Amino acid sequence: MVPIADPPLCSSSLSSLQTLGSDGVRITMESALTARDRVGVQDFVLLENHTSEAAFIENLRKRFKENLIYTYIGSVLVSVNPYKDLEIYTKNHMERYRGINFYEVSPHIYAVSDNSYRSMRTERRDQCILISGESGAGKTEASKKILQYYAVTCPASDQVETVKDRLLQSNPVLEAFGNAKTLRNDNSSRFGKYMDIQFDFKGAPVGGHILNYLLEKSRVVHQNHGERNFHIFYQLIEGGEEDLLRRLGLERNPQQYQYLVKVGHSRVSLYELWCFGFNRVLSVWVSQGNCPKVSSINDRSDWKVVRKALSVIGFSEDEVEELLNIIASVLHLGNIQYGGEDSGNAYITTDTQIKYLARLKSPLNLEQASSARDALSKAVYGRTFTWLVNKINVSLAYKNASVIGLLDIYGFEVFQHNSFEQFCINYCNEKLQQLFIELTLKSEQDEYEAEGITWEPVQYFNNKIICDLVEEKFKGIISILDEECLRPGDASDITFLEKLENTVGGHAHLTTHKLTDGKTRKVMGREEFRLLHYAGEVNYNVNGFLDKNNDLLFRNLKEVMCMSDNKILTQCFDRAELKDSRRPETAATQFKTSLAKLMEILMSKEPSYVRCIKPNDAKQAGRFDEVLIRHQVKYLGLMENLRVRRAGFAYRRHYETFLQRYKSLCPETWPSWQGKLADGVSTLVKHLGYKPEEYKLGRSKIFIRFPKTLFATEDALETRKHSLGERESHVSHAVVVQAWWKGILACRRARRRREAANTIRRFIKGFIYRHNERCPENEYFLDYVRYSFLMKLRRNLPKTVLDKSWPTPPTALIEASERLRKLYMQNMVWGYCKRINPEWKHQLEQKMVASEIFKNKKDNYPQSVPKLFVGTRLNGEEINPKVLQSLGSEKMKYAVPVTKYDRKGYKARPRQLLLTSNSAVIVEEAKLKQRIDYAALKGISVSSLSDGVFVLHVPTEDKKQKGDVVLQSDHIIETLTKVAICADKVNSININQGSITFTMGQGREGIIDFTSGSELLVAKAKNGHLSVTAPRLNSR
Repeated sequence: MVPIADPPLCSSSLSSLQTLGSDGVRITMESALTARDRVGVQDFVLLENHTSEAAFIENLRKRFKENLIYTYIGSVLVSVNPYKDLEIYTKNHMERYRGINFYEVSPHIYAVSDNSYRSMRTERRDQCILISGESGAGKTEASKKILQYYAVTCPASDQVETVKDRLLQSNPVLEAFGNAKTLRNDNSSRFGKYMDIQFDFKGAPVGGHILNYLLEKSRVVHQNHGERNFHIFYQLIEGGEEDLLRRLGLERNPQQYQYLVKVGHSRVSLYELWCFGFNRVLSVWVSQGNCPKVSSINDRSDWKVVRKALSVIGFSEDEVEELLNIIASVLHLGNIQYGGEDSGNAYITTDTQIKYLARLKSPLNLEQASSARDALSKAVYGRTFTWLVNKINVSLAYKNASVIGLLDIYGFEVFQHNSFEQFCINYCNEKLQQLFIELTLKSEQDEYEAEGITWEPVQYFNNKIICDLVEEKFKGIISILDEECLRPGDASDITFLEKLENTVGGHAHLTTHKLTDGKTRKVMGREEFRLLHYAGEVNYNVNGFLDKNNDLLFRNLKEVMCMSDNKILTQCFDRAELKDSRRPETAATQFKTSLAKLMEILMSKEPSYVRCIKPNDAKQAGRFDEVLIRHQVKYLGLMENLRVRRAGFAYRRHYETFLQRYKSLCPETWPSWQGKLADGVSTLVKHLGYKPEEYKLGRSKIFIRFPKTLFATEDALETRKHSLGERESHVSHAVVVQAWWKGILACRRARRRREAANTIRRFIKGFIYRHNERCPENEYFLDYVRYSFLMKLRRNLPKTVLDKSWPTPPTALIEASERLRKLYMQNMVWGYCKRINPEWKHQLEQKMVASEIFKNKKDNYPQSVPKLFVGTRLNGEEINPKVLQSLGSEKMKYAVPVTKYDRKGYKARPRQLLLTSNSAVIVEEAKLKQRIDYAALKGISVSSLSDGVFVLHVPTEDKKQKGDVVLQSDHIIETLTKVAICADKVNSININQGSITFTMGQGREGIIDFTSGSELLVAKAKNGHLSVTAPRLNSR
């Protein structure tokens, strides 16, 4: 059991720390500083010598000796496994941590859990808690405690209780199938796990989702001496009912199964696979853990827990039976043995149910059969584990929820022999360290900027260079390994090592036996390469790298799996996989891809960290192995984290918290400060004699640079407490009055809260009955909705007659809203009309005519809308006096320059178009070339394009007229609007598309063709027509 909090400090020697209660839980960090010489500091940031690894470990030792297994580094929780059960996981402990600010309580996983939960609720941002450490450090137990905390303290309902049970019961199932006894840990997680806990808007856990990483499939077929296979095998054999074992063909003796003990030689026939399916196939020489019994593990009891958990999660009896069939089949698979003939082929030597096939030869030799058997065993178990995780996810599925993620993943590993698995694990830790430092620095910088404190750049080791060495495309170690796996020819682990030397041999963080100096060669094998990780140097043996990276399975074995009657296996081995001709991704590439997705998930969330440390390898309570712990401190990057956190100010607190604690040290702030908090803190620190370089005042917090400054303040407070105690009797009467007044204030607050609650209750009830007829249940809500709408309407009334916006009314006010809108708009229009002057009225009348004629018909009409129409385009000086004389008493209403196109050859001639009260007159300098009476004007034609060409149609029988007139105006909309009004021909303007036909005189007709183009062009075409090309200004 890994405890997650400091135990009570209520012994006589620590009685001075009991400032917030005898339970000792709500002891602030500052309170514990008075006993720092004995129990250390609760936050490593407050270490005076923060760069000393020895001081760091000594602080851990002090706290561990007092059963204080938790310490902070800022917001990071460091946990040391005590290897004993501490009574600090009760419901009372959970309640003490619920809703309490992070630093108001002693370090505890509940504090981290509650802080993440409250941040998710208040900031509406997803959270994640990253738990790391080596095997046996307590990662799995820590994640269990977090789940238990949420299960107990979060809101609940019948449905939520079901989800809580499933979340909690997923742990024993995943542990049974994914955990195993190792030399370091009796319940070691052999896979990485990321779990999202999903919460609804009430803060209740309503679902979850699990991602698994890098299951140690090789454990199925091989374990080191003193280790075990996955728990489920032993649980099934020890705890399974007799009838179940008989159906599965199992005996209640682990020694009978080669995959569970040290055994001899075995082989398999592919023909067996074809004829008899999965349960009895392949075998090989293996050296197993030979450790079926462990004193600390009760397989029989654990079996009952797992069976119950499967039922709670939602597994049917048939699914459980098929799942256990697969587990039993893996054991049977390991019990088929083979012998080898002189020809090299293998044959069955096992006395099994298929012994009559024992003389059949296998197409494989002994070595190939070994690889095939192992590959099949690992593939079946690995895919079944993935299916199991997906099945759990289905039972926990929920959409659109806030999330707290839990990452329980392997820590940095350095063994005497490091292989492909350690390479992947340490690559994962490099990525997590990179993310950790980036987010820690960002968090620090954000806090400084939010408080207005100057940010000082921090120098730190950026391990991106190592991550790039591993994952870079084409040149990274993974790319080189994949290339060696995929290339034709005799690729081997040694050729991979040689290619590594040739490609990245010059990298500062990689070396090999061949490339290094003579001194290093003595400690490196010829088949090893060394990486200089952020945590130190690690030698990796390349033997097995290619096989583990390929992780391939013969195609005919996949075909047999697809033909299985076991429904789980048919889901694990999809037939579509057989049709896919592409080579599957290698194990390293799959891991790199999944790791990249994990980084994206973590970057999208607000992180919290738990760093787990194992105090000794013997799993003994009270034993503190300094060498082992120094190793872990280094590999967890704790000193680097502390250095980053201490780069600026060691201690920061909100003004209110700081002033409340230390106000008694200054006469001006004691017993209470009435002014601004910042001024009170400034007055206090000046009285205490803080030097300017020792602190900074932010917007809401005080920042203290050196721990010794805080220690001196805390020691002064401890001295002050004794003098305050002597005065206690003199202030008893004041305390009574104060308590009485506080009671009155509390009653007032309670009354206001009750009234507020009643208002909210009436509002919610009204919302439920809002669609019913008016009744006592909904009248308050309906009145409020109406009042709110009217107030909103008052604030958002249209400002102009063109503003058509209007707030959407509630259902009960739709009719009233419409009437109000009409009345308001009528009033707006009336007021507008009343204020308008004659000139503007005339302008609007013309614009209305133009809109009626040209809107959505003429391409350049929208461009004319914002432009005002003028009274005339020609002043008196521009019109020849003789023309004015010829007009006589006729009043000229409008004049505009135009271009006239001759009837013969369409030659362009400059003209003036004058509009009088009776006629339209076309003028050439001093001559009246043509007069068209409005009564004789048959109509006007114009194109739909943006050109200014138009035709005035006149009667052919009128001898005075020579035919229709083709004109062009630069102000076509204005000109034709004026003509339409003067001639009263608003309905006689024809807007044509394509072409216009007009009379040229003497019975002949002319045609004007209109086309769209890039620019305006008017010319005679080869077909004799007048061609007009105009650009399109608006899409219609």
